[in-house]
Amino acid sequence: MTAPLNITLDLFADPICPWCYIGKRNLEKALDTYEGPALDCRINWRTFMLNPGMPPEGMHRGAYLEAKFGGAENAGAVYGRIRQAGLAAGIDFHFEKIQRTPSTRSAHRAVRHVQETGGYGQAADFVERLFRAYFFDGQDIGLFEVLSTVGAEAGVSAEGLWSMFDSEAYIDEINAEDVHAREMGMGGVPGFILNRKFFLSGAQPVAAFHKLFDLIQNGEAG
Repeated sequence: MTAPLNITLDLFADPICPWCYIGKRNLEKALDTYEGPALDCRINWRTFMLNPGMPPEGMHRGAYLEAKFGGAENAGAVYGRIRQAGLAAGIDFHFEKIQRTPSTRSAHRAVRHVQETGGYGQAADFVERLFRAYFFDGQDIGLFEVLSTVGAEAGVSAEGLWSMFDSEAYIDEINAEDVHAREMGMGGVPGFILNRKFFLSGAQPVAAFHKLFDLIQNGEAG
């Protein structure tokens, strides 16, 4: 019996980044459809904040789109293309439901907390629910209350999350990780580092992941 191919994957992402959701979905499809040896892939969620200077309360969506794209019309063209890419990946974005662009610092802290206390499987479930809460329902995932509710849906202890939020846990770690990602030259996300050796940037198609899995397999076989 062939041993599974072990992959450690560091995934730099932000839960308000639509390309990150698309990239995540393509990665999941790649893992499910790979025709090589069985894969044992452990995903470590890493911090990259699209807007590290965003105030804790976030920003009204209209003001954010004006500042980032020069207005709703330009933003509509950009998000129209993203929506089409999302549909191709099986994601139906509802950008029109988003009323505020949140700071994601608290969300990143929550992800780190879940990953360290609940393991990789629970963290994956929590991250998926964060994306859905923001892109499907327009929820403000910068709010502790929303993060607690989303966490409860993933089986995360609300008491544990609130205790973490009441402390300074993970603040320095996620800030340092965000800075480190930029120092590595990561200008945007998603970013995928496999086995600390191979790097993919952007919402790569399924085939790109399959090629990388082949490289890893051939490297280990050699």
